[in-house]
Amino acid sequence: MREENKTIRQDQIESAAYKVLEQKGYAGTSMQSIAKQARASNETLYKWYGDKLGLYKALVTRNAAEIKSLLEAELSADRDPLAILGLLGPKLLTLLLGDRAIALNRAAAADRSGVLGVTLSQAGRESVLPLLVRVMEAAHQKGQLSFEDTEAAVGLYLDLLIGDLQIRRVIGRQAAPDQDFCTARAERATGLLQKILS
Repeated sequence: MREENKTIRQDQIESAAYKVLEQKGYAGTSMQSIAKQARASNETLYKWYGDKLGLYKALVTRNAAEIKSLLEAELSADRDPLAILGLLGPKLLTLLLGDRAIALNRAAAADRSGVLGVTLSQAGRESVLPLLVRVMEAAHQKGQLSFEDTEAAVGLYLDLLIGDLQIRRVIGRQAAPDQDFCTARAERATGLLQKILS
């Protein structure tokens, strides 16, 4: 199969996986049910993803890929750190509060073994956090932000940006936000960060 056709097919399979995950939860999801939804063979799913956990990890990784790519590109271009936060904030909120991230978080929350939570953290947060640390360190070096503990500064930014919005989405008490909300919330977070860490 040509690489571009494989990518299209993976998109279809992963979209089907989200549908099944949202309908049945992780425990009720099987590779067979995903294959049926995607009109794919079980053999293809097992060949590409290994097992259900492998597919879950692929969903998390691809969901975080846009944010990771954005940060890598902006850091490579040596863009102003606060400008990077300005670009990052709305995209990160849109990602974390989107239906796909919420489905992944609901699955992780329902998994009593903790395996899905570890997978979600490793392929999502832990892959993006080091890049965000670099943005904060650059802002500190340029004198834009003043702090002693970089990870605490990153935590403060994420608290200001996300707060309890993701938890409220996961438990069904917060509607999916629109782009205007995400942009305004991100601007507020960066503004407050500058005031607190000036």
